[in-house]
Amino acid sequence: MRGLSWRPVRRVLYIALWLFCSHTSNVLADEGRQDDPFEGYNRAMFWFNENADRWVLKPIARGYRAVMPDYFENGFARIFNNLGEPLNIVNDALQGKMGQAGIDSSRFLINSTLGVAGFFDVADAWGLEKAEGEDFGQTFGVWGVSRGPYVVLPFLGPSTLRDAPGRALDSFLNPVGYVDHVPTRNQIFGVDVVVSRAELLEAEKLIKGDKYSFVRDVYLQRREHLVTDGAVEDDFGSEYE
Repeated sequence: MRGLSWRPVRRVLYIALWLFCSHTSNVLADEGRQDDPFEGYNRAMFWFNENADRWVLKPIARGYRAVMPDYFENGFARIFNNLGEPLNIVNDALQGKMGQAGIDSSRFLINSTLGVAGFFDVADAWGLEKAEGEDFGQTFGVWGVSRGPYVVLPFLGPSTLRDAPGRALDSFLNPVGYVDHVPTRNQIFGVDVVVSRAELLEAEKLIKGDKYSFVRDVYLQRREHLVTDGAVEDDFGSEYE
């Protein structure tokens, strides 16, 4: 199994360092400024992503859901959730949540072995419940880095100036990225994307009004909820009622 080159790792770390050094600047420090100063670009990229989803990913996700029995669909979703545990563990520790890091470590060990790579959530049956996931974007927020402007990334969707470099760091803790056989690695990534998209099919029914604004507001509210571990007033939705 071949590890990742340190050159891209250093590049991402430099970006993260720049983010930390810049969090007192005008771009990031003023949380009271407009959330979406790049709305023109963001709407164009949102339209691009929506069309890519409509014509490619969504039909595949619908086909997957149509032919895959719920038993296996849920099991495959748990496998990919289990692959996210290393990311949770590292960020638990970076945020000082050592107790949760221990729980997530136990979950990963138990489900990767007794749970057949995570297909069965044995740890949950033993009382080790899955917590909401952690990532580097949340860790930056816990460390005091302001979220910065909202931005829509090509194919990846909603993000912020704080979350974007966090996503790059997240990728280095995905075990799939270290699979040496490229075709196999790409197939696993592809299945992960389809499984994740299939899980969102029902959620689309909740969208009201302007879809771009709805997705943006849900994303920002959700990220704030995760960074503060729920210690935030949840007033989202009042303008859509």
